[in-house]
Amino acid sequence: MNKKTKALVYIGVAEPTPLGPIWVAVNERGLAAVYTHDDKNAFVEELTARHRAAVILDEQRTEVYTRQIQEFLAGERESFDLPIDWSVMTPFQEKALKATCEVPRGETCTYGEIAAQVGNPKAARAVGRAEATNPIPIVIPCHRVISSDGKLHGYSGHGGLETKAWLLALEAWG
Repeated sequence: MNKKTKALVYIGVAEPTPLGPIWVAVNERGLAAVYTHDDKNAFVEELTARHRAAVILDEQRTEVYTRQIQEFLAGERESFDLPIDWSVMTPFQEKALKATCEVPRGETCTYGEIAAQVGNPKAARAVGRAEATNPIPIVIPCHRVISSDGKLHGYSGHGGLETKAWLLALEAWG
């Protein structure tokens, strides 16, 4: 892209879903963000700041993404086959979240297990931070990562731990 061309981010909304409206952002590389809060304006502001891009509502460009999220949340889809823009993450976050994507549906793992999987077994807290700042929740299933004591800790999406528990129940956990 030349310096005169401004980057574009397209947004759309998945609704209805059991969790309320779910906003998605897509760029030329793939899915760049999933936003589980209902505040479109806050989502647009966050995207504009993070991507330094023009944000355009385009339900046609985002339709495959919103449809797959709706199907997943309705229990009609077991996994996603969407391109993800990993460039929106730090290198460590990318490693941790790619490992998170390997956790099978209906199963969980711990922050420490993810840390060991990415080659840094003492980085459980850093993994927790990577999961907490996951820009693509639901699609990147950070809800499947739990603490070493088997308890649910942290979920930055709308509804917090209640939503994390609901997602795990949807996947037939617990």
